[in-house]
Amino acid sequence: MIENPDEQIRNIQNEALRPLVAFKRQSKNKKGFGRFIRILGPGVVTGAADDDPSGIATYSQAGAQFGLQLPWTMLFTYPLMTAVQEACARVGAVTGKGLAAIIREHYSKKILFPVVLLVIAANTFNIGSDIGAMAASTQLIMPGVPFSLLAVAFAVIMILLEIFVPYRVYVRLLKWLALALFSYFITAFLVNVPWVEVLKATLIPRFEFNKEFLYVIVAIFGTTISPYLFFWQASNVVEDEIAGHRLAQKGGTPKISKRYLRRLRIDTAVGMLFSNVTAWFIIIVGAVVLGANGITNINSAADAAKAIEPLVQGFPNAGYISKLIFAVGIIGIGLMSVPVLAGSSSYAISETFNWKEGLFRKFKQAREFYLIIIVGTLIGLSFNFIGLDPIKALIFTAVFNGIAAVPLIYFIAKLSSREDIMGEHKSGKWSKLGLWVAFSVMGIFAVLLLKTIILP
Repeated sequence: MIENPDEQIRNIQNEALRPLVAFKRQSKNKKGFGRFIRILGPGVVTGAADDDPSGIATYSQAGAQFGLQLPWTMLFTYPLMTAVQEACARVGAVTGKGLAAIIREHYSKKILFPVVLLVIAANTFNIGSDIGAMAASTQLIMPGVPFSLLAVAFAVIMILLEIFVPYRVYVRLLKWLALALFSYFITAFLVNVPWVEVLKATLIPRFEFNKEFLYVIVAIFGTTISPYLFFWQASNVVEDEIAGHRLAQKGGTPKISKRYLRRLRIDTAVGMLFSNVTAWFIIIVGAVVLGANGITNINSAADAAKAIEPLVQGFPNAGYISKLIFAVGIIGIGLMSVPVLAGSSSYAISETFNWKEGLFRKFKQAREFYLIIIVGTLIGLSFNFIGLDPIKALIFTAVFNGIAAVPLIYFIAKLSSREDIMGEHKSGKWSKLGLWVAFSVMGIFAVLLLKTIILP
């Protein structure tokens, strides 16, 4: 005789439905994760592009030269960088225009032209040094190929990518290229890192008021909080709005909501976190692997590549494999950052002269925009044929960016706080605090460095 048949039937039904319930729960989790991934857009691309060859060289040099004195800089730069990039993204989202277009509308040409020229100069130096680093890194694994041929090949490849690859596909490609930076994360856990000392060095700043220390500090700030990222993110958000049908291609007022702006803040915060954590690991690896073993000055791509040797220690031909990983990382990030640099310059110039612009347009729809990308990349390429040292050029570029960023942050702070431009979405007290602290701190370090150069 069956006891309590109704209960037994319910148990059988529950057992039968359990796989379906589990599947639904799993699908819901996947949807949640997928939604989070979809949120990540311009901010993550910007953050990954920030750790370009110039950044990798600067952070590696900082660790090699000063050991564990400088991990604190990343804890300090993260909120400042996030504040600046969030303001840029918000300006682009609310106005539907890039930074140069907004500056053109609200300031005179006497202000606009120097600002744009400053960005173009910084970007062109950066393009040249990044292409040089990509070519020099490739020679580590293909020593028989001439440097000049490699540099020209990379320039042509990146021009073709930016002109002919559709925007949505291009952004997806940029996200995947960022994975090349994880080699530094893994390396840090394979070497004997004094984590207690690293924690102290991260929480307690240490200063030296001399030319060498200030040079690296300004370089770190300049390669982390870089001018080209300001213009790129504002204009890239506009591209995102057009792609998401929040803004018509012919302009107008963007259809935004608090939810959309919150999404942009999350995207920016995650992107900048990825950028700064990666930089933190590069500094640590540089200190433990390079500086501790007597390499205090990185004079070549081969020197920098030695930082990754512990990742493949014990493998046959470990030296070659470390060079291969380093080269792949530099090339992958370079393929991402150089188009961002050239695109940033093109946005700035096109918006200044009110030309049609945007990666969502085809070449024939925005000839001037794409021609600027081509010319900017080629001028940057030409710097590699006048005898510049690729690694030293990377660090000099970072210093130049650190100085050039100061006046640009001033205008971003002013524009993002104006009610007539931003309406209810103008900067709040925390945003203003972050922007003005970034302006002040970077300005002070830049002045101190210039003082040591002019009055040694």
